[in-house]
Amino acid sequence: MLFSGIVYCDLVFSGVAVPEAGTEVFAKAFSVTPGGVANRAVAGARLGASTALLAELGDDVLGAHIRSLLEIEANLDVSRVRTLPGRQSPVTVALTGAHDRSFITYEESLTDAECQRRKTPPAGLGAVGVVHVELAEPVPGWVAELRAGGTTVVGGVGWDSTGSWSSEVLDRLDGVDVFVPNDLEAMRYTRTDDAHLAARALGEHTPLAVVTRGPRGVVAYDAGSGTMVETAAVAVPAVDPTGAGDVFVAALMVVLGRDWPLEQKLRFAGLSASLSVMSLGGAASAPVPEALVRFVEEQRPEGDWTFVSEWAASL
Repeated sequence: MLFSGIVYCDLVFSGVAVPEAGTEVFAKAFSVTPGGVANRAVAGARLGASTALLAELGDDVLGAHIRSLLEIEANLDVSRVRTLPGRQSPVTVALTGAHDRSFITYEESLTDAECQRRKTPPAGLGAVGVVHVELAEPVPGWVAELRAGGTTVVGGVGWDSTGSWSSEVLDRLDGVDVFVPNDLEAMRYTRTDDAHLAARALGEHTPLAVVTRGPRGVVAYDAGSGTMVETAAVAVPAVDPTGAGDVFVAALMVVLGRDWPLEQKLRFAGLSASLSVMSLGGAASAPVPEALVRFVEEQRPEGDWTFVSEWAASL
């Protein structure tokens, strides 16, 4: 699997609300963890997939620390994470509760030359089964070439701070095989007020639209068969929802090629995301196969989950 995007240094403060002006609040816990596209890359690697990451970090102390955390992850190739001399790595402060969070982010703009390098085909990749791209920008030509060669392309979007929710994003969906927004993003881009309607509308542009809804589960529309699939979230004691959507995407990508019904793939991804909210951070809380098997055996969530232990045994 291949992930391309921005890596952040996430400073996560848990159990705290945004302070009022002139006041001070104290968090119950704190963590420094890779964020952004690193959430997905680490989650995929921890679930046993051979994973590569394309990104940049500054040569600052935070960037060096995040790189060191990524380098110790098994199955994760960070050789294509470039170091930008004299640059500050992107930083996000996350103020989190059990079910919601707020962010403060600092990010320096890339130079024209650095932006151009992002569009350059990475050397020596070899075969790529699944690649994830952000659709805030047009799909790079090298990703289209991978797709033409059989690679499955999964697309995502971030929150549109401008509030425009441009239709250009929908126009780019013909370059991906699977699109995974959350429900708020999906409804805003499709100008609908319901996740089911949004999923169906997105299915007019891409073969598979998967709309995540946090603790309310997932709605997916398969345009090929014209079917809507809905799965419930696995209930867990939540500590921090940061990165849960990223873990969902990575877990879905891990099993996309398996001969499973779509519902089963969504349940697997949802289970992985649920386990990630039980501790701090996105990448830091991404589960390993043993954790999924143990949770299913000990907590016995509703439904048939035997496929999880069968999957883990096949790794």
